[in-house]
Amino acid sequence: MSFHSELLAQTQQERSTLISVPIIQSALGGRIAREDYVAFLGQAYHHVRHTVPLLMACGARLPARLEWLRTAIGEYIEEEMGHQEWVLDDLAACGADRAEAAASLPSLATELMVSYAYDTIHRGNPVGFFGMVLVLEGTSVALATRAANTLQTSLDLPRNAFSYLLSHGDLDIEHVGFFEGLMDRLDDPADQQAVIHAARRFYVLYGDIFRTLRQDGVRWAEAA
Repeated sequence: MSFHSELLAQTQQERSTLISVPIIQSALGGRIAREDYVAFLGQAYHHVRHTVPLLMACGARLPARLEWLRTAIGEYIEEEMGHQEWVLDDLAACGADRAEAAASLPSLATELMVSYAYDTIHRGNPVGFFGMVLVLEGTSVALATRAANTLQTSLDLPRNAFSYLLSHGDLDIEHVGFFEGLMDRLDDPADQQAVIHAARRFYVLYGDIFRTLRQDGVRWAEAA
């Protein structure tokens, strides 16, 4: 079995748990309010803006034996530059204040996920960061385009309110193939276990962002 296949098999339960989060299922069925979508975009901004800094940090910490992976990270960085601006564009198209969204604080769940990503890179094995890549890109491919198409109709929003979801649903299909090739080149058992461990954690952490978009029916725009 290739490592990528093993990675998917080892994280199947966590992936299924994430997808079953009620608000995700409601979104796929077009049963959420515009405020929910705006809350999702607000949190997306707060983790997407860290994607490039995290990639840079990961690349800087890789050992010389993984120079080929550092080169691949350079390609990821080129692809990911400026995506947080797409999220702000979508928020503006939904009627939200762009500057206010950019100046807002992340929720506790979002802050913890981002913090864990930096911690994985700086304290643990930096290769573990690719566990986060698996979770975010894999979830986008599985859900983003479908959710965007459903929500555009149910929320009566313009197409340009979904540039982040639509672009990532399509873009990440290409990324998943690229990612699979990278994972199958990882031959060190410690590196492999670092990715599996981190992926399991990131499925929980990313799921918590969705679980806490509402708290007892009240949306969390910020941590209390």
